Amino acid sequence: MKKIIPCALAALMSASCLAVTACGGEAITIYTSTEDYNMDYLQSCLDEAFPDYDVKIEYMSTSNIAAKVIAEGETTDCDIIYAQEYGYISQMAEAGVLFDLSSFDKSCYMDDTLQIEEKDYLIPAIRTGGAVIINNYVLEQNDLPKPTSYADLLDEKYEGLISMPSPKSSGTGYMFYLSLVNAMGETDALSYFDSFTENVLAYTSSGSGPVNALVSREAAIGLGMISQAAEKITGGVDELEILIFEEGAPFNLYGSCVVKGKEEKAGVMEIMEYLHSTYTNLSSEAFYPESVLKDKTYDVANFPENIVYADMSGNTLERKEDLLAKWTH
Repeated sequence: MKKIIPCALAALMSASCLAVTACGGEAITIYTSTEDYNMDYLQSCLDEAFPDYDVKIEYMSTSNIAAKVIAEGETTDCDIIYAQEYGYISQMAEAGVLFDLSSFDKSCYMDDTLQIEEKDYLIPAIRTGGAVIINNYVLEQNDLPKPTSYADLLDEKYEGLISMPSPKSSGTGYMFYLSLVNAMGETDALSYFDSFTENVLAYTSSGSGPVNALVSREAAIGLGMISQAAEKITGGVDELEILIFEEGAPFNLYGSCVVKGKEEKAGVMEIMEYLHSTYTNLSSEAFYPESVLKDKTYDVANFPENIVYADMSGNTLERKEDLLAKWTH
């Protein structure tokens, strides 16, 4: 799955970004919570496209990025935030610490990536979707049929064979929770999870937990990430299968933004233009085929085609806090 496009191509695709002047040695700092392989790829591409700038990419969790930038404002060492969860971008925009990016032409992005009140402060970067993933070997060993709906997962015959990330500790878990609240209504969804929990082997602390449990054959059914499952299948775990039910695939969106006051710093807006015009397409080709760009399709092995996505409206921090306060499992 991790198909790497030569970074020379990235440079050619954004020739205007190569007309770079020296910045006096001052580092441009990017905070991100993206995966390590995407961090490494971004660093190598930026180093090649901007040889006269000292670009440093630092990993930090989504919540810590937001808290630090809000607390420090223009005094923070962070200049650009890459691939930040939309809810935290909203929080930072409301705190007044982000630069307005409405001058960027965002007509190239999928409409649902811009259905956020604070869309002027971000450039869409990544979409990550989830699905119900099964291990056909474990189902067969237990003489069990494939589930075809979320309702099927309540059947007692699946008791102890289902894994899901906890919404309280995992963004992946929360996106499943929110998607079913939107599909069923809050009251029915809370009732659903009361029954669902009786069949759960364990609520994992991380989003990768369910697929790992499927690979180790501890679970037969996992609510997990499409990209992780596709990568495992490509790597030879062909007993896994990705299922998308009628409600659609839940998903998270991540965007990039500039810290207010840093837009005048040499190189900052050039790098943002590069992320916008070039890198989103490159990272989609290499790692994230669930595109945020219109009229773009990516051929990645074992990825479902024509994914129908779930209703993820109301994905705000306020709504998240409210729903998590009602999660008792």
